[in-house]
Amino acid sequence: MDFHFYMPVRVFGGKDAVSAHADFFSEFGKRCLLVTGGKSAKLCGALSDVQTALQAQNIKYAAFDGVQPNPVAADCCSAGKLAREFGADFIVGIGGGSVLDSAKAIAVYAANEMLSAEDIYVYNGNYAVPPLPLILIGTTAGTGSEVTGVSVLTRKSGRKQSVSGKDFYAAVSFADPKYTYSAPYAVTLTTALDAFAHAVEGWFSNRLDSMAKLFAQKALPPLWHALRCFYENGKNPDEATRDDLYYASLYAGMELNICGAGFPHGMGYALTEDFALPHGRACTAFLPSYVARGMQFKPGLSEEFFALLDTDFEAFEKIILSLTDLSDISMTESQIAAYCARWENLKNFKNSPGGYNTAEAEKVLRKLFLK
Repeated sequence: MDFHFYMPVRVFGGKDAVSAHADFFSEFGKRCLLVTGGKSAKLCGALSDVQTALQAQNIKYAAFDGVQPNPVAADCCSAGKLAREFGADFIVGIGGGSVLDSAKAIAVYAANEMLSAEDIYVYNGNYAVPPLPLILIGTTAGTGSEVTGVSVLTRKSGRKQSVSGKDFYAAVSFADPKYTYSAPYAVTLTTALDAFAHAVEGWFSNRLDSMAKLFAQKALPPLWHALRCFYENGKNPDEATRDDLYYASLYAGMELNICGAGFPHGMGYALTEDFALPHGRACTAFLPSYVARGMQFKPGLSEEFFALLDTDFEAFEKIILSLTDLSDISMTESQIAAYCARWENLKNFKNSPGGYNTAEAEKVLRKLFLK
């Protein structure tokens, strides 16, 4: 099987990675903008570790701590202006997927003063000036954004949409699983579901190659093990399991770099936008349907998949839908029709096993949500 792999991020993994490799901050300049969300970067200790490293290197920093879940492109554009006004040489993002995706966009906006918020999509990687160098520190085990060239932002229309390419990779990522230890149960669960969706969508993707398959084989078993534990006891995992979850999320991210996402991600955005369902759960809402298509169109891969997880489809569907919990979501006929019209020619559909179309999407929406 042929393969193609491009992941130009220098990753320092392991406990205390930031302090052990603090000298790398100074490679990128003497002034930086710290990008965080609410309290998580502080509570987990990552913010303190980074500030200590910057101070030791005599690097001055300003802070943008306004990142919200499902970050808005306009807010990132404003933060880019803040970075320019401060004279930042580089950007440091500390947080979960929303923060890391924001930091990627902020690095682009900071370097390209002429860009409006929506222009990041218009030019889609063909920016006049390369983005500022970017350092990422993840605090959740979910998106794998530390190692991907993807940023998902909310547009002026209220719809989520990704931008991707070489301009959205970090220069350096510090991958320390201890920063995930303080994450509450709801965050730990939904981010694990997101990582699992990446791994599963990649496994049955029409772009799967031998390299991506290696990453999937590393990611799928520990992610499934953790999800089974969530299903059985409803408690946060121990530190050893959190370590496994975090590294598995990175493997799933590297798989995503190669394969892209399937229709669960493309359809899941609507559940987050209109029903406030967290991103991970929004994606896994459609995962059983996706795996069922894998069984239909890629039976050999399906057999390998269930052998890796040591389960069968019935148990898989039961656990995923229980953890996803769609009980509060219902749709009307007109809503379903509007979503299907929106999804015409969606690239995630073309990347799904057997191809996929809006008529099939309509059937899934009716089954899950028409009440």
